[in-house]
Amino acid sequence: MSDVEMRTDLLRYLQEARDALVWKLDGLSEYDIRRPRTPTGTNLLGLVKHVAAVEIGYFGDTFGRPFEEQVPAWMAPDAELNADMWASADESREDIVGLYRRAWRHSDATITELPLDARGRVPWWPAERAEVTLHHIAVRVIADTQRHAGHADILRELTDGAAGLIPGKDNLASTDQAWWAAYRDRVEQAAKQADA
Repeated sequence: MSDVEMRTDLLRYLQEARDALVWKLDGLSEYDIRRPRTPTGTNLLGLVKHVAAVEIGYFGDTFGRPFEEQVPAWMAPDAELNADMWASADESREDIVGLYRRAWRHSDATITELPLDARGRVPWWPAERAEVTLHHIAVRVIADTQRHAGHADILRELTDGAAGLIPGKDNLASTDQAWWAAYRDRVEQAAKQADA
């Protein structure tokens, strides 16, 4: 596989994960994108805010390519613990998604302009494993973003029943609600039988 093909794959999978995550906000109220849906406070807008910070740090600081604008206070080393995982009332959806989209451009430039074997140093990792390659970081960020997109899939389904992989490609077995109800009942029955 050529370098161009590898970059193309990395950028495609990263963008699909980004699109899936942002799409989960569409059509929801401010409350629904911000409200905690798990005991640990996981929420849709917080996931987007978190992955914006992930991209800014890993594709910027790690490779000596600082983000082109001042990073928000919630990204500072002395910020409140977990400040990147939720949005305060004065942080708008547009601001957070806008920051994430600007982070995309910065990350994509790093992936496009540097060789995949470019060496970087993750400043917040232990010294013995802080030295990395661009390829390693790209794979890591794709995995992290996909993981959080999966979280968002579940949160969105719990919020209003909407499900699917990415816009225009739901990747679901059926769109018939009656089929899903019967399927869920069948899964429930199997769980009960296995526990008996």
